Amino acid sequence: MAEEKVSPESAGLRVAVLPGGCSGFRYSLNVEAQPAADDVVIESAGVRLFVDEFSSQYLNGTVIDYKSNFQESGFAFENRTPPAAAAAGRRSRLSVDPS
Repeated sequence: MAEEKVSPESAGLRVAVLPGGCSGFRYSLNVEAQPAADDVVIESAGVRLFVDEFSSQYLNGTVIDYKSNFQESGFAFENRTPPAAAAAGRRSRLSVDPS
């Protein structure tokens, strides 16, 4: 099977909301070569985001924050309330608002 080449011009980060059983929903992040035909494509902070229609209704107004400091490292999802300014470490904020 041939490996799919990812081009920086067409690639992006897929952000999805998936059913999580008894605990409600969970978030999914994947790098993809290109968006699906019916995706909402959002450019934020130099990153292309691909969001499907189902997920967009749950992600509207969500801030995706990448945190990297001595206490934590990774993505954090903050719904409806923008996070306070970081006191230490590096942070990049992506606002998911497909409207």
